[in-house]
Amino acid sequence: MHGAALALLAAALGAVAVRGVYQPGVALAFTVLIALGECVRITLPGDREQAPIGAAGALAYALLGPLRGLPTGHGVLQVVAVTGAGLLLALLPEAVRARAGAPPGGARRSGPAPWRERARWDGAARRLLGAAFAAAVFQPLYNSGVVDLFSADGPAYGAFLTAVAALAALCDAVLAALLRRARSGLRFPAGLEDELRSLFGIGSAIAATGMLVSLAAGEVGLWALPLFCAPLLLAQVSFRRAAAVRATTGQTIASLAKATEVAGYTPAGHARRVADTACALGRELGLGTRELALLEYAALMHDVGQLSLVEPVPGGATALLPDEEQQRIARLGSEVIRRTGVPRQVAEQVARLADPYPGPDGDGRPVPLAARIIRVANAHDDLLTAARGRGVGEAVGRLEVLEVLRLGRGRVYDARVVDALVRVRG
Repeated sequence: MHGAALALLAAALGAVAVRGVYQPGVALAFTVLIALGECVRITLPGDREQAPIGAAGALAYALLGPLRGLPTGHGVLQVVAVTGAGLLLALLPEAVRARAGAPPGGARRSGPAPWRERARWDGAARRLLGAAFAAAVFQPLYNSGVVDLFSADGPAYGAFLTAVAALAALCDAVLAALLRRARSGLRFPAGLEDELRSLFGIGSAIAATGMLVSLAAGEVGLWALPLFCAPLLLAQVSFRRAAAVRATTGQTIASLAKATEVAGYTPAGHARRVADTACALGRELGLGTRELALLEYAALMHDVGQLSLVEPVPGGATALLPDEEQQRIARLGSEVIRRTGVPRQVAEQVARLADPYPGPDGDGRPVPLAARIIRVANAHDDLLTAARGRGVGEAVGRLEVLEVLRLGRGRVYDARVVDALVRVRG
């Protein structure tokens, strides 16, 4: 996708350089708006970076028809060139500063993590291709006179812009899901479901702002840019505050997860290893971003109930305890979690993670998938730690653990989860 975006941008810049910039003042105004929007990006759940104002500005330029009552004719390639120029103005200085902060040999002393840098360029490529798609749908119809069949002041023109903005939002969701599939391994259907769900939040605000700016520019000109982008900037402040609340919740959960290690009930790093394995299994099984976040919280705190024990379990290996004792520890842990203010689903997942797995003919309420995942991930780490304690080699220990889990497949452990573990850790 990066290659397609670079090739498209190079072609657009070359075409604009040859034929010149149509209405350079307007092009410069939108370039500055896009660049400023990129400078105030926000991070959404799932470590997804979004630039609402920049994306809305690019969409508005792609959908720009009349400007103060006069027709425009900048076309698709100039939309791509202006969007790309705005992106580069914001991102290149950041990349240069990041490189300057790296010592010789390529190791990084400071600055954003490599995955965050890649996420920024992923987002830039996505926004460039999304703007190109919107322009490719709107500009040829506008410049050929097809749009003139209905008045720019009438409802038909607004409905047409709404339809194009909706198609552009859908294109952006598909591109974002493809990028997440390539970056994190999240399955495309789950990623697309997450992105489509986000359209009802910041995505709808971006599409509406871009459409409103393009409509208002027909009457008030470039004053529409600051006038209609200001509310979106205020919305970003709310998103930042929500992100701060999520960060505080994450810190609380991390502290609780460390408590069992500090008290000597579980081995160092056990909770983190279980959470990493559980999240890998969740992605393999197609869970979305919200489900993965709840799964990680529950996996980190799955052993909190051990703090109620008088004597620690040897090696902290709850997977080796009788089922009744595992269930008691799980329910005690869920009671602690309910008092922390984290989502109630987390407490329920922890409470049910030691319940017997109902087979194909089983009775009773099904155990949540997240609880089944955590049970397999916890057993995997407990058994692997016990194998290391016996002096078994790493490779042999992994095979031994997988064989034990396979023996419980469909009876103690969910067969789908065990099969996913074999694919992920086998």
